[in-house]
Amino acid sequence: MASVFTKIIQGELPSYKLMEDKHSIAILALDQVTLGHTLVIPKIEVDHWFDVPTEAFLQVQRNSQILARALQKATQCPRVMTATVGFEVPHCHLHLIPAWSMADLNFARGVRRTPEEMKSIQERIIGHLHEAVSK
Repeated sequence: MASVFTKIIQGELPSYKLMEDKHSIAILALDQVTLGHTLVIPKIEVDHWFDVPTEAFLQVQRNSQILARALQKATQCPRVMTATVGFEVPHCHLHLIPAWSMADLNFARGVRRTPEEMKSIQERIIGHLHEAVSK
């Protein structure tokens, strides 16, 4: 059975997409630990990060750097933390979490935001992507 991320990649489920290329997609997390919490996902459905084919893994990392720069600008956070956990969905994904303290890495703090909040942060992040790519 396809993971929820595969269904998003295939267009079967909606998402707040930030970027997409041949090997990966980046979307806002449904449950936002902090506003701007982003998931960078390889398109190939692989459970463990160490099993992701190298080309896809490297693209996820490249895109994560670009997105982290845009996230930092969009949220004015001092740090963007990363985590690859994998317990909630058996499809590798990297969390990018705008952070002001270590407490911001607490997934129990994740909450659903309004569609207006999600659209607003999506637009702000996308608005900073061009600048982030050129660095």
